[in-house]
Amino acid sequence: MKSFQAAAFFATLAVTGLAAGTPDRVARMRIDGPIGPATADYVVRAVDRAETEGVQCLIIELDTPGGLLDSTKTIVQKLLASPVPTVVHVTPAGATAASAGCFITLAADVAAMAPTTTIGAAHPVALGGDPGGDSKPDETLRAKFENYAASYIEAIAARRHRNVEWARSAVKDSASIPAAQAREIQVVDLIAANLPELLDRLDGREVNGRVLRTHGATVMEIPMTAREKAFQAFWRPEIMFLLMLVALYGIVGELSNPGAVLPGVAGLIALIVALYMAAILPVNTAGAALIVLAVLLFVVDVYAPTHGVLTGGGIIAFFLGALMLFDRTDPAFRLSLGLILPATALTALFFIVIVGAGLRAQRLPVRAGREILLGQVMPAEARIDASGGWVRIEGERWRATCETVVDKDQPVEVIGIEGLTLKVKPATP
Repeated sequence: MKSFQAAAFFATLAVTGLAAGTPDRVARMRIDGPIGPATADYVVRAVDRAETEGVQCLIIELDTPGGLLDSTKTIVQKLLASPVPTVVHVTPAGATAASAGCFITLAADVAAMAPTTTIGAAHPVALGGDPGGDSKPDETLRAKFENYAASYIEAIAARRHRNVEWARSAVKDSASIPAAQAREIQVVDLIAANLPELLDRLDGREVNGRVLRTHGATVMEIPMTAREKAFQAFWRPEIMFLLMLVALYGIVGELSNPGAVLPGVAGLIALIVALYMAAILPVNTAGAALIVLAVLLFVVDVYAPTHGVLTGGGIIAFFLGALMLFDRTDPAFRLSLGLILPATALTALFFIVIVGAGLRAQRLPVRAGREILLGQVMPAEARIDASGGWVRIEGERWRATCETVVDKDQPVEVIGIEGLTLKVKPATP
């Protein structure tokens, strides 16, 4: 009888547990910073891992100022095709899903925001696609790119049944709204201050015909790999700017001081890597041109007697070039003055002190070698004739020949060198 009661008790617990929904697992990843190739690889790997592990959903905690359009497209395509429900949570408080982050948030199955967070400002300039300039072809290209981005975000919002009109305004008008308003006008689905609250609000929600069981779920972390962390840190405008400085210092240093080899090799490697990054990062042509102009002004000032005027112009050109090198309308690609000012001062000192000294040294007259012997005048150390004699130059004794006879102590002038023998002639008093 007791065994029957025990069996009934455990059966009742099992039925109760099934009715309430047993705790399950969710996967979580974190995107913090600009969207780039490393971020796209991270999201693709995390979605594949979540599918393999059979988790309830993949939670992407997001805080980004923007990023690259190509990387954003890769992430959006992966989220739209994911068999595992995806949840983008703009968190923590004060975080933002700007620019590329707005596209990614709208592409998730469930979009959530923490209080005091913002979303929007998805104008294509912030995605690194601004062609720049004021000419008519550039304006046409900018308009085409803006229309493309607007239609792209509209398609994403329509696919996820979110506010299409606001999504379009986020691109066209750089509209940005706080979390409460985003929930009110159906830009996002829910507000959650932290992960436990998010799990509670997700529990029981139906996503693509699947009811989520997330209350009390175990969280499986999917961190960035060491390679992804390295590329995420590497793929930044600050790193490209530093590589440009290394290339500049190395190549110019090698040219001003030939034979060092190492600076030239390091400079060429840095230049190649910087050019590769420039094909992806939104580099402003005018900024790069100003930096090249600054280098030319620094070098010319070494030769031209301008009393530092060209150096001053070079300092101004370098500062403005560094300031304009990347799109300053997007915080994701903005060089800080804390980096630009020291770099400008260091570059000016490099050209004034090191490069200037090296170039001036190359212009000095020869002070050693056979060339310094020609034209020197000294007294004959002994009688010199066609068969030979001796002279002393700067402490060294040289054999000398002369077509005419020269007595001891008579001044002679070096007119030629044959092997280790000097050809001299009587010097004119």
